[in-house]
Amino acid sequence: MEVMNKILSGSDATNRRLEFPSRSLWAFPMPDGRNSVEFVASDIHEQQWRLKVSVRNEGTYSKPWLKGEWGDYVHQKQLRKGDRVILTMNDEENGERIYRIRAERKHFGFWYSIDEQQ
Repeated sequence: MEVMNKILSGSDATNRRLEFPSRSLWAFPMPDGRNSVEFVASDIHEQQWRLKVSVRNEGTYSKPWLKGEWGDYVHQKQLRKGDRVILTMNDEENGERIYRIRAERKHFGFWYSIDEQQ
């Protein structure tokens, strides 16, 4: 199930955090009293990325961010403004959630996997 499909802004690609869409927060239930949750997402090469979704505690808009090893992911995949990141989640029978992350780049009007080029 797709959790997030986002075209990266310049700050997403250069800062060590990604502005996370609020509509995707449903996939990350946060324990009471907490404003963040950590999870692991695997890429196509089965490399695991430790990521963290955080929301601010004040104001009416939660303004979520994806942090953790996001900056390392951007660096390794050589992501830039205009690239697309897709995060998916599957619920296993044992109740475990499995997250996958992939990056794509548009070339001549078509999206291509950056992971498969590496």
